[in-house]
Amino acid sequence: MNEEYDVIVLGTGLTECILSGIMSVNGKKVLHMDRNPYYGGESASITPLEDLYKRFKIPGAPPASMGRGRDWNVDLIPKFLMANGQLVKMLLFTEVTRYLDFKVTEGSFVYKGGKIYKVPSTEAEALASSLMGLFEKRRFRKFLVYVANFDENDPRTFEGIDPKKTAMREVYKKFDLGQDVIDFTGHALALYRTDDYLDQPCCETINRIKLYSESLARYGKSPYLYPLYGLGELPQGFARLSAIYGGTYMLNKPIEEIIMQNGKVIGVKSEGEIARCKQLICDPSYVKDRVEKVGQVIRVICILSHPIKNTNDANSCQIIIPQNQVNRKSDIYVCMISFAHNVAAQGKFIAIASTTVETKEPEKEIRPALELLEPIEQKFVSISDLLVPKDLGTESQIFISRTYDATTHFETTCDDIKDIYKRMMGSEFDFEEMKRKKNDIYGED
Repeated sequence: MNEEYDVIVLGTGLTECILSGIMSVNGKKVLHMDRNPYYGGESASITPLEDLYKRFKIPGAPPASMGRGRDWNVDLIPKFLMANGQLVKMLLFTEVTRYLDFKVTEGSFVYKGGKIYKVPSTEAEALASSLMGLFEKRRFRKFLVYVANFDENDPRTFEGIDPKKTAMREVYKKFDLGQDVIDFTGHALALYRTDDYLDQPCCETINRIKLYSESLARYGKSPYLYPLYGLGELPQGFARLSAIYGGTYMLNKPIEEIIMQNGKVIGVKSEGEIARCKQLICDPSYVKDRVEKVGQVIRVICILSHPIKNTNDANSCQIIIPQNQVNRKSDIYVCMISFAHNVAAQGKFIAIASTTVETKEPEKEIRPALELLEPIEQKFVSISDLLVPKDLGTESQIFISRTYDATTHFETTCDDIKDIYKRMMGSEFDFEEMKRKKNDIYGED
């Protein structure tokens, strides 16, 4: 431990593990420590079920009806992977996929007027959907065709729209789309959490809808993937990657002090020993004085013995409740997985509802989601602070990740990873570059 490292990483959450893997592949000497005896930090999977009861201070043991405790792997922060999204690219390029098995989520649903509907994302589904009337369907189809053909580098595909200037609101107007369609396009296809995007240039929204359609095109049922045995498998996969490239991992290491010199980090002290470093990556829990709170997220883990109503008995699904439908500023998400993913006992389902807190009564805010899940066998409620770093880390060379938000996909987490990479390395994160470096070590396939 008394050695010099290029980078020390504290915490084994997904963000930290991916960065640690990337740095190791880039030839940096990495030491990765966690004060907990398990991987995953805030984004761990809890097993056996008894541990979840203890963690949420629920008295007594789980009832016998819950099956064997060790058949459960419950994610504290549930998220799906977009099939064509950034995290899957990171997994493929780093070959972490060799340690994991994924299953496609069976459907994506959206809430409208108290009911849930399948999100139409292909022309055929759009035409069959009961979310829209006949004429609306035609207009929506035109819009989807426009998005599919859109290429920000080819002005011939713009049709009079300036991707860098025209607001998304104007694009919806051009295609004459009604409010309900705008709701599910913005929130269930482009996956925005609020309506702020309507007044921003349309390029990003159009590219987000393209990502959704392309992800869907890969597997057909939905654009989302989920690893067998839960998300706790992801950080461990990246930890193995880091180890292959000579990274050192230590769990159960209390961090006594981050050592600074002239305002810059020079090392970390643990159990009386000091490991020296040039740069430090960590999650907010290791540097409470360097982060600020920007909000809260409520998450409710629900154990069910039945699939969610109106989802065609899906074993897994996502439901988005657009904020407009429930008079809120931010969307409510439900993410459901089950015994089919080896995360619950036979015949059991885990549904996790989450949203950004807006009032003094967060449990009331999340009620519309819980009503869709009734009857619920057992609930585990958590309210977490959303923490962000106070500065970019350029002076101190301490780079702090953001807390995981309420969304049910990893795109925002990947944005944070790319952002930290850029602040540390001074250049954009380049997937292709990483692929080349890997080939130098392993040789071409």
